[in-house]
Amino acid sequence: MVSVNRLSMRLVKELVDNQEEYRVKVEKLACGATVIDTGLEVAGGYMAGLKLTEICLGGLAKCWLTYQVYGDLELPAIVVATDHPALSLLGCQLAGWMVKVGDFFAASSGPARALALKPKKVFEKIGYKDEHSEAVIVMETSKKPTDEVAQKVAAECKVSPQNLYIVLTTTASMAGSVQVSGRVAETGLYRLEYLGLDPNKVVFASGSAPIMPPHPDTGMATAKEEDALIYGGVGCYVIDEEDSKLMEYVSKAPATAWPEYGKTSYEALKAVNFDWSKLDPSFFTIGKFVMTSKRSGKTYVGGKVNSEVLKKTLQL
Repeated sequence: MVSVNRLSMRLVKELVDNQEEYRVKVEKLACGATVIDTGLEVAGGYMAGLKLTEICLGGLAKCWLTYQVYGDLELPAIVVATDHPALSLLGCQLAGWMVKVGDFFAASSGPARALALKPKKVFEKIGYKDEHSEAVIVMETSKKPTDEVAQKVAAECKVSPQNLYIVLTTTASMAGSVQVSGRVAETGLYRLEYLGLDPNKVVFASGSAPIMPPHPDTGMATAKEEDALIYGGVGCYVIDEEDSKLMEYVSKAPATAWPEYGKTSYEALKAVNFDWSKLDPSFFTIGKFVMTSKRSGKTYVGGKVNSEVLKKTLQL
């Protein structure tokens, strides 16, 4: 069986060996863990963001940059494609591991989750567990992890701290913005799974979303990047499922089903005092779905791209 941590190490090595090219910084903690900063104290950028996204996906997807037209806007965008949707999107890229040690907290993703089985129910559903001597975790945070954090993560992954690689990202950076938009196919599949789809029935997945320019305020940056998914994200899926089910999903899954559709994410978050748990579950999705039934070959489309809200969130 393929090892997502082994595959991801090739991408990690690319960053480690070419720090100046990618504008990242690599440091060693006292315990021996390697920390790769893509935007907290360094510039990072588009190229670092692409590698960061592919690491999040466990090395089982390809990402590239392009330009997309959104109404009268032309914006940089990321395209993601994977032949292993359940494993790469839900088993790796999903931010399903909340690492908390003392006052340190980071929503974490990447292939290390498949070693620690975080959360276990996801890996039971997709039927996967990784076995490898090295672990790669991506942490979204504004603080650097301590030795205590690294040792806890290494222990959960059953690897030595010297074989742990921690990749740091923040939404208030260009690399961070790229990797959030790079979650477009994952966010769509997360919504479909919430609505009852067995993720193992998804044969192929791809998606694209605009990349928002970074904002110095982390909260504002995060909200803008959510809008990139909600109002600009498009996910395409080939699914081994009955047409009747796909017809149901294309009506319920897109962001147009969100009761507050049309609001910016910042407006919606401000209304609940930035308590994400108070948002309706239909908020956590993408703008447009394109679903093809493997059984019939028919394609169903739901939702839309909303260039007017994208202009609003860009403050044009």
